[in-house]
Amino acid sequence: MDNLSDALKKLKLASADSTTDSVESCLDCLLKALAHNNADASEKFQEMGILPLLPTLLAPQSSCTPKVANIIAEVAKNEFMRSPCVEAGLIPPLVQLLHSKDHEVLLQTGRALGNICYDSHVIKLQLVEAGLVECLLDVVVHTVDGVREEDVAQLKTASDLMVLLLLGDESMQKLFEGGKGSVFQRVLSWVPSHNHQLQLAGALAIANFARNDGNCIHMVESGIVQKLLELLDRHVDEGNVTVQHAALSALRNLAIPVVNKAKMLSAGVSDTVLKFLPSEMPPVQFKLLGTLRMLIDTQADAADQLGTNGKLVERLVEWCEAKDHAGVMGESNRLLSALIRHSKSKDVVKTVIQGAGVKHLVVMATSEHMIMQNEALVALGLIAGLDLVGAEKDFVGAGLVQVLHKLLSDEMSAPEVKYNSMVIICAVMGSEPLHKEVQGLAFIDVVSKLRSHENKTVSHQASLTEQRLTAQS
Repeated sequence: MDNLSDALKKLKLASADSTTDSVESCLDCLLKALAHNNADASEKFQEMGILPLLPTLLAPQSSCTPKVANIIAEVAKNEFMRSPCVEAGLIPPLVQLLHSKDHEVLLQTGRALGNICYDSHVIKLQLVEAGLVECLLDVVVHTVDGVREEDVAQLKTASDLMVLLLLGDESMQKLFEGGKGSVFQRVLSWVPSHNHQLQLAGALAIANFARNDGNCIHMVESGIVQKLLELLDRHVDEGNVTVQHAALSALRNLAIPVVNKAKMLSAGVSDTVLKFLPSEMPPVQFKLLGTLRMLIDTQADAADQLGTNGKLVERLVEWCEAKDHAGVMGESNRLLSALIRHSKSKDVVKTVIQGAGVKHLVVMATSEHMIMQNEALVALGLIAGLDLVGAEKDFVGAGLVQVLHKLLSDEMSAPEVKYNSMVIICAVMGSEPLHKEVQGLAFIDVVSKLRSHENKTVSHQASLTEQRLTAQS
């Protein structure tokens, strides 16, 4: 740290004297210090008042500029230094540097701005108001057709930074401008681009704009879904995983508002998404599952159609065992449950039984997440009600009755979980082997205690369940 203090003192003197050689030497020393111990070194910058000196060292023609921008990028890795970077007046000169033709300057400037605004909605908005977006769009226009390595890098830097700015709620809405914003329209034009980096950034930008219902509804009405479907169709064979993932993310977000679901289904979204079922890439699998789950929510016909698709159900059951990818495993379980819950169809239940999906729903009922427990239980209740004979063997094999006993005995189980567990108990009493298991575990003792439960729905169902158990004991 003593060496760092010396270097910072020398930088103060050198910057005052404008001696380039000594400034560059100090900058090299500071970069080494930041690489060695970023947290302590970056805070030392603030203590010694170095940050306000840096704007004067960001001259477009100076050979020091790339190193200074690199230093700012490293300092801004420290979350506590991001606001001080803004307060030191670093944003205006950094934004101006985006006009530079120097590859290294652009690269380091992009890193610096990205790190400064990384987790701050306020700073993202400040960058938008400082004119950063116009500079980024300008860089995109001048590099999109470039074939040089530096053109590709600059395009990536500019488009990535643009997407990052849209992660701020206020900055995103400012640029959306009710769907009429020129920036929003320009970003939309990236989706059909021939350039994969711009396709990716365009799809990610749509996903970011689609963070509230109003924006989603407007975008679906304006025909964005068709652009995304055309993009995905191009990548079924080309197979760019990042573009697939981004486009599916955008479709998933757009499908959240209820009014959009039927429109998107009519546009053929589910058919296009199903083309990616063979994908072996977990990020694509995860978004594919989430998109279908959002689409079928409250859409009985779509749930029926997808739920009787044997290939889809077969793939879901396969992914329910993807223990190396918890997200995929969780989403496939949730979609399997959703197909049953939203269709309430005996044909869907039959398809799930034939596809060996029942055991996974029983396991899902033991999830640590209450919402997943409940989704599984509602689906299991429908299976028991619609095709108990067909599911009987799977229920016994998966230990359904034991799982229900545990959920009802657990004081921490949510009221909804207790209620749905008792509904299933009543439903399975028509099966001889399951009936025997219920009797063997003394369910009446557990259920009778729930008659005094503070939740009236639970206590009422406990009374009904106790009567059923007593009558069939």
